Amino acid sequence: MASPAAPSAASTETAGSSHCCFCSMQCGMELVPSDKTSVGLAIKPSPSFPVATGRLCQKGLNALDHVVHPERITEPRMKTGSGAELLTEAWKPAAWNEAYSSIAGRLRDIGTRHGKHAIAVYGGGSLTNEVCYLLGKFGRVALGTRYIDYNGRYCMSSAAAAGNQAFGLDRGMTMPLSDIRSARYIILAGTNIAECQPTMMPYLLDAKKNGATIVTIDPRNTMTSKVADIHVRLQPGFDSVLVNGLLNVILAERLYADDFIRERTVGFERLEEAVKPFTPDRVEEISGVLAGVVRTIARGFAKAETGIVLTARGLEQQINGVENTLNYINLSLVTGKIGRPGCGYGAVTGQANGQGGREHGQKADQLPGYRLLENAADREYVANVWGIDPAELPGKGVSAYEMLQKIDEGEIKAMIVLGSNPVVSSPNSSWIGKALQKLELLVVVDMFETETAAYAHWLLPGSSFLEGEGTLTNLEGRVFHRSQSLELPGRCKHDYRIICELADALGRGDYFQYEGIEDVFLELARATAGAKADYSGITYKRLQEENGLFWPCPSDDHPGTPLLFRDRFHHADGKARLFGITPNMPAEPVDRDFPYVLTTGRVSSHYLSGAQTRRTEGLNKKAPVPVAEIHPWLAGQIGLTVNGRIRLTSRRGSLVCDAKVTEGIHPRTVFVPFHWGGQLSINRLTNDALDPVSRMPEFKICAIRVEPEPKPAEAY
Repeated sequence: MASPAAPSAASTETAGSSHCCFCSMQCGMELVPSDKTSVGLAIKPSPSFPVATGRLCQKGLNALDHVVHPERITEPRMKTGSGAELLTEAWKPAAWNEAYSSIAGRLRDIGTRHGKHAIAVYGGGSLTNEVCYLLGKFGRVALGTRYIDYNGRYCMSSAAAAGNQAFGLDRGMTMPLSDIRSARYIILAGTNIAECQPTMMPYLLDAKKNGATIVTIDPRNTMTSKVADIHVRLQPGFDSVLVNGLLNVILAERLYADDFIRERTVGFERLEEAVKPFTPDRVEEISGVLAGVVRTIARGFAKAETGIVLTARGLEQQINGVENTLNYINLSLVTGKIGRPGCGYGAVTGQANGQGGREHGQKADQLPGYRLLENAADREYVANVWGIDPAELPGKGVSAYEMLQKIDEGEIKAMIVLGSNPVVSSPNSSWIGKALQKLELLVVVDMFETETAAYAHWLLPGSSFLEGEGTLTNLEGRVFHRSQSLELPGRCKHDYRIICELADALGRGDYFQYEGIEDVFLELARATAGAKADYSGITYKRLQEENGLFWPCPSDDHPGTPLLFRDRFHHADGKARLFGITPNMPAEPVDRDFPYVLTTGRVSSHYLSGAQTRRTEGLNKKAPVPVAEIHPWLAGQIGLTVNGRIRLTSRRGSLVCDAKVTEGIHPRTVFVPFHWGGQLSINRLTNDALDPVSRMPEFKICAIRVEPEPKPAEAY
């Protein structure tokens, strides 16, 4: 296909401003004229957005490249075949009216023959709040289906469930990022900030300059652990063992905040009972972490005047992810380090709008503002905003991975995917393409023909982050406005327009009448009024004037809430819940046949399934293929030669890749990044066991065999 036309700026004064499309920092950026690029534009950091301290990482600086990439889809495309034929059939261009008519007709037919719940919607965590909101409304009002979920299920669901259980509220960070600077003890567990949220590092470095002690807990020595005072190289699966050891010391030495626990928490007795067996010596015996290190961290954190605990996917993407997260929250609560400046707990959100994406109705059981489908009052309130009878709203559905299973089982016959690539991002992914071939209709809205779109009957060209106006909510709960910087290329449409126009084709357009994207936000704000994530006091005007607002913000004169839980938690009695955690085994312990642990994660030059960054030359050159990290001990065990390749085999699949031998990883653990599809996809090996509460898959622990891979004959 021809390359997209050179972008035209919506505003010519500075060529436009925006926010990065990648991680949850959502750094501000400016488009400036440049004679050094083929499109006459370049990206530079915005000095005015306070979150990123005037910086961009390499992904942000290169974010224009995928927007103008020659593989960009700029017109609707269709295929008429089915099943395996879709993989070889050539795309045919189509008009939008033809696309809407065909899709709506087939959806109506499937609904008539199989029922409304034979249709599913699969969303994304990088969409704007407005699009997330509309997608949830579309699924429930235009389609009437219970089956809607999103890829954030693979990202933040364990932390969200833990936050709701402990605090009564899920906001990734209970404090603003700026509070990190005044923390005197910081624990970073299962999070590699330097590579995943690089522009957050200045906050940590400032804290260190101010005298903070930083502890990293990770099976690898990472770019983040280089700034740490203490690094605990913990094998995946032992998080709660370690935390119980820390809590054991804090309780045994009476280092806990007695008044805070008595006045502001419940459940201390069950926690006390659970941690008794986990003395530092016992923790060393189980996990290999030295007893002296356990005592040092426990005493340091408990005695520090201020302290923060930050967690991420390393401990959350496990079948015990909710319990792991609750135990780290226990640390903040028993030491009274929450609800005051320089203190708090934070689950570091991964995706651009992972926070807002789960607040406004994409999750299987939720309505906008964290209202619940199973709550009669919540149903009635949102139904009134939408102008429908509460009885019309379907009940809750299932998680993202379980929706894919229902396709394979034949219950779901049609699916609409917007802003997601589940063929690459899902665990045990080798079967998912075959499942998608069973669909009578797959519609994908995307910028590119992704690995998922290859199975689609319709591929609709949506908008990039530079072409669509809207709001997002970053990892600290700050809502901000992102303006439109570029005009749409070709026949692309704004994502929200595609949703509204498809609803109209389905005969439900009366419920999707908006003059512009700001009208969508105003309705979203009304739908969240009085809810946990209350946006009702937020407007575009305020966001532009005040450079963002923290929710909850329940009125026009409310300043927003940067620091949560100053006086009370969100449970009815105002108290947080402490939990006694008994560490459990992973779903797939190592054994004689599969004696090592595979864990996955990111590298700094790529993002999620790589659909955008693998098309960015400057980024892809740095990491064109996945490389496995293994310890020298393991390399010796398998007889790996210099520059050798390895074969990793789990009970679900096998992957051959290059190996990097490094002392900076747990000896029995292998790390592989997950940004590639096809035969390079590590998720063909990962385990699809789900956390019983969050339904998060166990990406981070998988039993494997590791063998040297002979070089091809021509390589000798």
